[in-house]
Amino acid sequence: MTEFALDDPFDRRPALPGPGRLLRQAADSIPPSSLVLLAIVSVQIGAAFAKDLFATLPPSAVVFLRIATGGLIMAAVARPKLKGLSWRDWAVGVGFGVTLALMNLSFYEALARLPMGVAVAIEFLGALGVAVAASRRRLDLVWIGLAGLGVALLAPWGEPVSAGWWLGIGFALVAGAGWAGYILLSAAAGRRFPGTTGLSFAMIVSAVVIAPVGVTSGGADLLQPHLLLIGLGVGLLSSVIPYSLELQALRRMPKHVFGILMSLEPAVAAMAGVLLLGEVLHVQQWTAIVCIVAASLGSTRMTTGRK
Repeated sequence: MTEFALDDPFDRRPALPGPGRLLRQAADSIPPSSLVLLAIVSVQIGAAFAKDLFATLPPSAVVFLRIATGGLIMAAVARPKLKGLSWRDWAVGVGFGVTLALMNLSFYEALARLPMGVAVAIEFLGALGVAVAASRRRLDLVWIGLAGLGVALLAPWGEPVSAGWWLGIGFALVAGAGWAGYILLSAAAGRRFPGTTGLSFAMIVSAVVIAPVGVTSGGADLLQPHLLLIGLGVGLLSSVIPYSLELQALRRMPKHVFGILMSLEPAVAAMAGVLLLGEVLHVQQWTAIVCIVAASLGSTRMTTGRK
């Protein structure tokens, strides 16, 4: 799952230091639409690696590894300056970090119980809700209904499934609510923190918040070198790489085009689950994912299109 916002933090971009500047120059040679698609693929590969770790570590420990490693890298690239922050700045930054922690923890708990495509499709309702809320057109009711149909098709009505499936749907809905909060707080943090330092600040707070449950559940296994290495890979693939790619893409493309491309994320997640984890989805589940993707595409075009 990637972290992105409808507004800022993409509006203020400091020059990246050293190797970062070289990477940015390399990214400038790639079409922005390709950068967004690469970011989506990176997030889903990271999620697949994370899910594969659940056989060794509980989801909360994997979340801690992801956020801690991603936060350290982000802080090294864009160190947040704490001096001179007002109490409102602190409130927004801390709220942003707590929301980030709860969103990722809920998503990974859902991922442990549901196929990737199903978990991401349900979580995506958070971003869809923010997009629809920004518009007042009657046609939005169509997208809401289409998304609702998708969720209804994902629910195992009358099927002999474990309670874990329903719990996974609940966690995915909580993650979706967290994503909506993330989008709103990301914009607020972008107005109060320069460049990407708001996200760095939030990720540090998030790591502190998730550390007690992550360290307690992971225990000594968190110190195993190969698990730390995989955790670093998950942090890079799920946070650092996709965010950097999205940042570069948004420098060169309209936000509504970005939103349309991001609508493909549930479908890419489903494909990643099939190819990397061997997760088989039924026709009904694929239909549900198509409904949610279509609702997201429609709402994005209506709320941000016609430039």
